[in-house]
Amino acid sequence: MGYKIALAGNPNSGKTTVFNLLCGAREKIGNWPGTTVEKKQGYFTYQDERIEVVDLPGTYSLSVYSIDERIARDFLIREKPDLVICVIDASNLERNLYFVIQLLEMGQPVLLNLNMMDIVEKSKVRIDTQKLSKILGIDIVETVASKGSGIKDLKEKIIINLEKGIKKSFKINYQNLESAIEEITSLLKDKEIPSDIPPRAVAIRVLEQDFDLLSEIKKTIPHIEEVKNKAEAELSRLTGEDLETFIIERRYAFLKGVVKEYVKKEVSLEDRLTFSDKLDKVLTNRILGIPLFLFFMYLLFQMVFSLGSPIADLVDGFFGSLAESAKVFFENQNFPALLSSLISDGIISGVGSVLVFLPNIMLLFLGISILEDSGYLARAAFVMDRFMHALGLHGKSFIPMLLGFGCNIPGIMAARTLESRKDRILTILVNPLMSCSARLPVYTLFASVFFTKNQGLVVFSLYLLGIILAIFVAKVFKHIFFKEEVAPLVMELPPYRMPTVRNVLLSMWTRSSLFVKKAGTIIFLGVVLVWLLSSLPFGVEYAEENSLIGKFGKILAPLFKPAGFGFWQAAVALVFGILAKEVVVGTLGTLYGASEEGLKEVLLQQFTPLSAYAFLIMTLIYIPCIASIATIKRETNWKWTALAVSYSLILGWVLSVLVYQIGKLFIGG
Repeated sequence: MGYKIALAGNPNSGKTTVFNLLCGAREKIGNWPGTTVEKKQGYFTYQDERIEVVDLPGTYSLSVYSIDERIARDFLIREKPDLVICVIDASNLERNLYFVIQLLEMGQPVLLNLNMMDIVEKSKVRIDTQKLSKILGIDIVETVASKGSGIKDLKEKIIINLEKGIKKSFKINYQNLESAIEEITSLLKDKEIPSDIPPRAVAIRVLEQDFDLLSEIKKTIPHIEEVKNKAEAELSRLTGEDLETFIIERRYAFLKGVVKEYVKKEVSLEDRLTFSDKLDKVLTNRILGIPLFLFFMYLLFQMVFSLGSPIADLVDGFFGSLAESAKVFFENQNFPALLSSLISDGIISGVGSVLVFLPNIMLLFLGISILEDSGYLARAAFVMDRFMHALGLHGKSFIPMLLGFGCNIPGIMAARTLESRKDRILTILVNPLMSCSARLPVYTLFASVFFTKNQGLVVFSLYLLGIILAIFVAKVFKHIFFKEEVAPLVMELPPYRMPTVRNVLLSMWTRSSLFVKKAGTIIFLGVVLVWLLSSLPFGVEYAEENSLIGKFGKILAPLFKPAGFGFWQAAVALVFGILAKEVVVGTLGTLYGASEEGLKEVLLQQFTPLSAYAFLIMTLIYIPCIASIATIKRETNWKWTALAVSYSLILGWVLSVLVYQIGKLFIGG
């Protein structure tokens, strides 16, 4: 007999690490039905039992304000897992236990996993897990998932709890609301309500304004909303508070008592200011915060080029010799010239010209993973909050924008965590202006040719320009389309941690492997299409002006002449870059039938440093890739998608022209 368990918990609790340790490579990734939220499923076998594990989206509560919260709640209610492993950050017990008591109130079978116990011990905190287990009525397992500690104990407790199959009732006294809860509970007797949820829990959810549940119950109890409104009016008269606030405060009052009773800390005067607090005094300082963030990003790009370029040169040498060897081999074997051209000029030169930059991309993801795992990246939202608030954006919007540095698609999807519709749409519209890793091969190629001594600085300037433009565009769109006020930033900061080698390398590899997969699919198909259009009609010389692609490029080329790159190869590269931004380099490599070194020589003849920088600005801004466009459509609608495409194309052209034309006045073309 197989069991199904769910992993639930707050973001930054180490839940994903626990999932990876439980399931290893035995996992599959898809999307939750009807959404673009990633769904992870896996399994493990222990004591001859096969356990299926579903990793729920990280969420702070079951209040259903975001898509992630809705998915978690609906899964728990409808799928009825045999056990819910609630992974929490033991160093922030009061905040994390809120989600646990919501699960217990809903009648879920819960096993509590106190993770990050190493931080608890370093903080000289002692948690009485035996008494905590007794008051909550559930088993507790301590782990340090980042080091793999406690996972065996967790598996044993999972089996024990599955075999017991016992659900214990859990109750918090809501004082002034108890009479209303009892009234609603009595109305629910013998009525059809969501199965396996205690009537008391349903009554509390109704009072908490769970509109989905409320609308469902109104079908059988039409006057249920009147009962709720009456309870709210009475509560307001007695306490001056609304229903939701009162329920939240009662839960936290219970948790404060639990933490005070069962969590003890021996603190000296010197320890009162924790290491995280001391760092935050500097890193999130109102004056120093933004300059320090920009400095760290600058150092990151310097590392990407100083360490990555020598390795990239070796990869380039490999693909260059491979292309030449392929040509010689096909000539000696008397293969058709067309086949020789396809493999050497098209596939090897095209895909190879992109894969050359894999070392740089891996280093970029390595740096981002270190910043993320250390806890610093989460603080970027707080560092930028005041500035972004003044421009009409929520500080939390900066997190999806930061994710956009890796890939715009998860950045766009991450906007769903924002409560306000305005914040979600504005963040989605400007996210494609963040320089994703797909643009890095283009930046790296041109920077290595035209800005040899300042590669890191030039690429850093493009990333910074993307951020500035995103904030400017959001400000403009806010005044045009939205007038509502910006909500204050309320967000939990994880403590600073020493990044673990396993987590950092796993994160880097996961993200980098997506780039390699893209090279094997979208980029491969793109360069083959470019090669085919460069070879037709039959009889023309490869990639000349009279080929189909040459004729197409000549139509578009005049549009880019004011920006300094009015030749047809550049126009074609930008058009095919809509498939994926890496294809810009792949297209140039295919059109010129050259490896990176040969491509550099050609670019020196076609571009000047000024026109090259204008081309990079166009690459940064113009039209999101097809996958990003599809994601914007899924997250919004066609109106906002059309706006994202059109404004970015116009803005990219205008800025590249301005940079080139103004630059000519000062330094010449």
